[in-house]
Amino acid sequence: MTSVPDSVLFDLAPIPLWIEDFSDVKVLFEQWRSQGVSDIRTFLRGDAGRVAECSQRIKILDANRKTLEVFEATNVEELRANASTVFRDEMLDTHIIELAQLFDGEISFSSTTVNYTITGKRLDIQLRGTVLPGYEATLGRLLLTTEDITAREDARRAELEQRRQAEGIFEHSPVSLWIEDFSQIKLLIEDIQRRGITDFRTFMDVHPEFVRQCMSEIRVLEVNQATLDLFGAVDRTTLLQRLSDIFRDEMEKPFREQLMELWNGNLHHHREVINYALDGSVRHILLHFSVFPGHEADWSRVQVALADITARKKAEAYLEYLGKHDVLTKLFNRAFYAEELNRLERKSLRPVSAIVIDLNGLKGANDLLGHDAGDSLLRRFGEILNGAVSLPNHACRIGGDEFAVLMPGADTKAADAMVETINELLKINNQFYSSLPLSMSCGFATSDQGEPIEAVVRRADVQMYDAKRAYYSAAGTSIRELGMRRIS
Repeated sequence: MTSVPDSVLFDLAPIPLWIEDFSDVKVLFEQWRSQGVSDIRTFLRGDAGRVAECSQRIKILDANRKTLEVFEATNVEELRANASTVFRDEMLDTHIIELAQLFDGEISFSSTTVNYTITGKRLDIQLRGTVLPGYEATLGRLLLTTEDITAREDARRAELEQRRQAEGIFEHSPVSLWIEDFSQIKLLIEDIQRRGITDFRTFMDVHPEFVRQCMSEIRVLEVNQATLDLFGAVDRTTLLQRLSDIFRDEMEKPFREQLMELWNGNLHHHREVINYALDGSVRHILLHFSVFPGHEADWSRVQVALADITARKKAEAYLEYLGKHDVLTKLFNRAFYAEELNRLERKSLRPVSAIVIDLNGLKGANDLLGHDAGDSLLRRFGEILNGAVSLPNHACRIGGDEFAVLMPGADTKAADAMVETINELLKINNQFYSSLPLSMSCGFATSDQGEPIEAVVRRADVQMYDAKRAYYSAAGTSIRELGMRRIS
């Protein structure tokens, strides 16, 4: 069998091979050593010129065909002539590693560095070197490999950049984001399934402790800055230590529904929930739950996004309030009054009592003192009715100076007591506003067997009108000034 010469093997090797002479570098090492240098790494880092001097003392003795190909050189002479182009910039920083290993007496070294082709193309290099046998004392012959790992490093850098971008999106997202581990909850649910349970909702009704156990098994892995802002936490540690202050009270019910979604295999869902900031204030939240791709089998990584809809819920509540309330008096309005009459008509609860009230002298106050004075009287009477009437009863402003109190399940005695309470509060109020006293006329009625609610209100209205006529008659005022109002 014919042997292949070493020179041929060197030249045909599939990776770049170099033969280099470091003997002048060795001489420089000895000079520095004689000057008392022992920590070569610190010494070289202290002056970049020392590293450059070492690099310039290295002689390229030979390079194989693959080396010429990678570094875009036509021959070794061209490679030598362009050594300063090939070995520069970042390479000098990592060159310290190799030099230090040789300085410390090691005969082999390795590092990841950067070289450049003769045309200036940047290459990521995996450098490995070893002192050839017989040259340990002089470093006159070193064999080096410079594997081109640019593609691998480009992929690593791209992955790192993607990770940084993802982390940046997570951290700086305007929405509260949580990364959580639900793996223990999955095990608990699977255990229930193995036990033959098919009606999970009934199981949770019978075993509420299961729901609470699942809540306690959630592991929070990470939260972003928007989460800290949303819940008023100074840092992540504080937030994680006080999770029980955030997820409480009304949270258990929507969490049951979340477990129901998971039981049914829905790994992506959303719902509205109520949480609490660390100062105790309510946060209305739109919760989006999603198991990360690749974690469907164990739920070990899920993302929960919390959108703060507190302002929207307040706006909705205020709009709903405006739809049912009179802004000036804070009482229920005529629209609610009409709905409540219809509701009471449909319900079988009896008896029902109705009180109809009309303020005396409101038109005169408006004419003499202006509408601000009239509005003040209305606000004061609204405060009186709000103080006297509570659920299940409802106080309503049904016209300009007309009011009604609906009392489901209240008999005549209860209605009479309510009128007495209103009168007492009116007297107290007038003590504080003696310059502009309130006066009212009222009537009340209680339903007879089978009597429509509308008829009850009409009877109360007639009684109120009689009281008002008596008031104006005693004051010497014509009945025509009453306006002959009726509540329909």
